Amino acid sequence: MDIKRTVAYFSMEIGLEPGIPTYSGGLGILAGDTIRAAASLKVPMVAVTLVHRKGYFYQGLGPDGWQTESPVNWVVDDSLIECDAEASVTIEGRQVHLRAWRYDVAGAHGFTVPVYLLDCDLPANAEADRTFTHFLYGGDNRYRLCQEIILGIGGVRMLRALGHDQIERYHMNEGHAALLAFELLDEWGKQQGRPSIDVEAVEAVRRCCVFTTHTPVPAGHDQFPLEMVDRVLGHRAVSEIQEFCCFLEKLNMTYLALNLSHYVNGVAKRHGEVSRQMLGNYAIDSITNGVDAANWASEPFQDLFDRYIPGWREDNFNLRYALGIGPQAIWDAHTRSKQDLIQYVNRQTNVGLDSGVFTLGFGRRAASYKRADLLFTDVDRIRKIHAGAGPLQVVYAGKAHPHDQEGKELIKRIFGFAAALKPDVKVVYLPNYDMQLARLMTAGVDTWLNTPLPPMEASGTSGMKAALNGVPSLSVLDGWWLEGCIEGVTGWGVGEDRRATGADSDPTKDAASLYAKLETVVLPTFYHSRDRFLDIMRHTIALNGSFFNTQRMIQQYVLKAYFD
Repeated sequence: MDIKRTVAYFSMEIGLEPGIPTYSGGLGILAGDTIRAAASLKVPMVAVTLVHRKGYFYQGLGPDGWQTESPVNWVVDDSLIECDAEASVTIEGRQVHLRAWRYDVAGAHGFTVPVYLLDCDLPANAEADRTFTHFLYGGDNRYRLCQEIILGIGGVRMLRALGHDQIERYHMNEGHAALLAFELLDEWGKQQGRPSIDVEAVEAVRRCCVFTTHTPVPAGHDQFPLEMVDRVLGHRAVSEIQEFCCFLEKLNMTYLALNLSHYVNGVAKRHGEVSRQMLGNYAIDSITNGVDAANWASEPFQDLFDRYIPGWREDNFNLRYALGIGPQAIWDAHTRSKQDLIQYVNRQTNVGLDSGVFTLGFGRRAASYKRADLLFTDVDRIRKIHAGAGPLQVVYAGKAHPHDQEGKELIKRIFGFAAALKPDVKVVYLPNYDMQLARLMTAGVDTWLNTPLPPMEASGTSGMKAALNGVPSLSVLDGWWLEGCIEGVTGWGVGEDRRATGADSDPTKDAASLYAKLETVVLPTFYHSRDRFLDIMRHTIALNGSFFNTQRMIQQYVLKAYFD
């Protein structure tokens, strides 16, 4: 029986599976986990994204750590099903034809959420126009605007062509899809026979739209010069749209989404606060991100949960019963997960990591504000900690955006620190951080490290994945960790909670705090109080794994945004 789909989820990137490179990092992984949770909970959702035929990029790392990029070659029709429908958008006065590919995400009980991936690589289009759905976050500002026209305007039109004409809520996962609201305004006007946008039209569209903002970094909000918008989208569009979203002669996609949505949220409680301060007088709620538990629990931990917590897949909140699992069973599952990671690293790098040595993990996009190199503020101090408190080794991974020179330099610096610490402390940086490698790392390390510059961490989800596998976090108090950190129970905080002090972040103090926790708390607990460490692992699963998941998250969207 066909299901009436009433929620449409739009995202520029969606992480479906490792072999489909249609995601770059946290935003896409969150989108994929959201859809998986919707399928498991039978939320009547359909999702829209772009096909990204060339993927994000394949990351090469030279001997000195310098990153190079090349296209990711994948065969679209090996993984997706072509749909018998077509739509089009107008770009620079040309008609650009679109087709859609379908990927079904199945839930635990067989309910599926269809994901439609838009594609303009068609013979009917001009050669240059065929490339708009090739590269995720590739090209220049004009290329990005064309992609966002295809996603927002083309996405709504494709849903209509596919027969999805009963959508009640349109969820914009970040501002990339904000032009869907403009298309809905146009649709409403045509249906009502009104040639121009009025207050009634705006209110009708606003009731349909939901917007999730993900970044407290101003540069992360897409803006396009009005001259470019006029040329690419058309003069009528500019004249009608500018009252909703134009500042300093630019189309601001975030403000377009803010002004045309009835519900807006940040992705952690702290991020909601920061967003309200940054974006002005808007009602911005918060729904803290989560991860798909069944997708991110390693095989050893899935087996463990199946044995001790039947029904955890259907209801992730059951993971609170992890407190009843014996410590040896937890340790055995962790040991298997750690051996899988160590074997992978040693096969790939020949660095010779030791499964008996305490292992820190850090896997994030290589951006300067994420401060992946904070650990190396004082290399001599690391050597002393390694020699005195207990040996440690570190596994890094993460891509820098192709245009982010600072991010590339960051990776290169970490390679330099790794060389400087030889042969005492082994540090490895793994290329091509993807879903498969993330599963290995978040389950296989002993503690997860995260050191962003507050308050620039919107949420973060890698530590949530680690928590599902009993891996505690050692992290700066920002993003989700402000909610998840119970000191000495689910992990450890680095630095101060600056909401209380109002002080700016001090990298020197943050590094000192990190070293102190490693030297006096984390390593001694791991090596000399193993029962205590195992108790922390159990609480990490029971408290954080049971809450910071997309089942809880999607239920909050249902209550607050979808069917309010």
